[in-house]
Amino acid sequence: MKKKLLFLALVLAVVAVAIFRISDRVPSAEYPLNERVAAIFVKGGCLDCHSANPELPAYFKLPVVGKVMKKDVDEGYRAFDMEPMWKTLESGEGLLNPVDVAKVEKVALDKRMPMAKYYLVHWGSRMTNAKRDIILEWAAAYRTAHYNDGVCGCEPVRPIDLSLPHDEAKAALGFKLYHDTRLSVDNTVSCASCHGLNTAGVDNKQFSEGVEGKLGGVNAPTVYNAVYNFVQFWDGRAVTLADQAAGPPVNPVEMASPNFDAIVAKLNKDKKFVREFKKVYPEGLSQATITDAIEQFERTLITPNSRFDKYLRGDKSAITAEELEGYELFKKYNCATCHIGKNLGGESYELMGLRKHYFADRGLELTEEDNGRFKQTGIERDRHRFKVPGLRNVALTWPYYHDGTRTTLKEAVCAMGTYQSGVELTDEEEDKIVAFLNSLTGEYKGELLTNTNIQK
Repeated sequence: MKKKLLFLALVLAVVAVAIFRISDRVPSAEYPLNERVAAIFVKGGCLDCHSANPELPAYFKLPVVGKVMKKDVDEGYRAFDMEPMWKTLESGEGLLNPVDVAKVEKVALDKRMPMAKYYLVHWGSRMTNAKRDIILEWAAAYRTAHYNDGVCGCEPVRPIDLSLPHDEAKAALGFKLYHDTRLSVDNTVSCASCHGLNTAGVDNKQFSEGVEGKLGGVNAPTVYNAVYNFVQFWDGRAVTLADQAAGPPVNPVEMASPNFDAIVAKLNKDKKFVREFKKVYPEGLSQATITDAIEQFERTLITPNSRFDKYLRGDKSAITAEELEGYELFKKYNCATCHIGKNLGGESYELMGLRKHYFADRGLELTEEDNGRFKQTGIERDRHRFKVPGLRNVALTWPYYHDGTRTTLKEAVCAMGTYQSGVELTDEEEDKIVAFLNSLTGEYKGELLTNTNIQK
């Protein structure tokens, strides 16, 4: 009897192993990469935790198991909504978000999803080496096609373009308007007042001063490389640079003009400027032409040829060993899943305080600006989500974060480790990451970007 039971147990074990192996098979290479990755998502049960309304199994209703699962689902969706990516892969239409690709790639590299307690129940969901390799190939192929910059598709950070298309005549007018205080109600404030070209596109103040010394409620981001942001402003309320340029002139705290008609009326009194303007814009001055000119100018505000860009393009001597180690740490601790691409950010909205409650620890009263994207959508998931800032020239653009509460890069890096990555960085790790960030200062018009506030 014992022998029969042992034999039966052995048979069951062999069958279980066979089923486990069969269920773990990777999608056939006959299918396109996108379809193979989509199949891995399905088998992995990714959308069970990373979507707003997942189809959950029956045991989700059990008292203890259900509570554990609910926590996992809530945290998964809080961190990453995969539904937009899934719909794009499923339909074969539209463009993938590079941040979504980077997040999936990093999870595959670390083989940290799905969690053991999930794949022990759902055989075939685990991240095998073969599945990881498919995802890494897919991510590299995506970047190679998406960026088309000649740099290895394995790198989440990309070099800045050496130039961007723009209309030179319009950009020249945009430069003048960018520095024109007549856009403000009392002729005292221009775009350059808060975004000085000689101060790395910022004013290095926690909150900028508008007309009559009024203070804004959010830290002014740099105007350099803003062209690479998928939206403008921390809360994403402007889609284009022209949309962004239309905001401050009529903001009651910033420039406080009553409307663009009032601005046009003032500018129309300058006959020389009007003649110059109509040579480029025959239709004359209007909100549309003014903001278009400023957008064309801002397209010229890119800072290529940082030492790190030179490294990416093949000059391995362009950065130090410490800076390279900092970059590897930057990737290891998931910084490069959100701070990616040409601007090292500006491609997504992310939650401030993903791993630990930032606002509870900050010790300051919450403001309307702290709501982030929620201000525009009213969707609870968007509360405290912000457009990820780009890190180009970040050594020159202090203070940091939307609230301007971190005055040094080391402070900013330390807090990001705690609140976003869930790690307590060592002093040495912080120094190496800061060293890497210092290698991101680029050139403007062929000269290394500087900030005259450093000399003060």
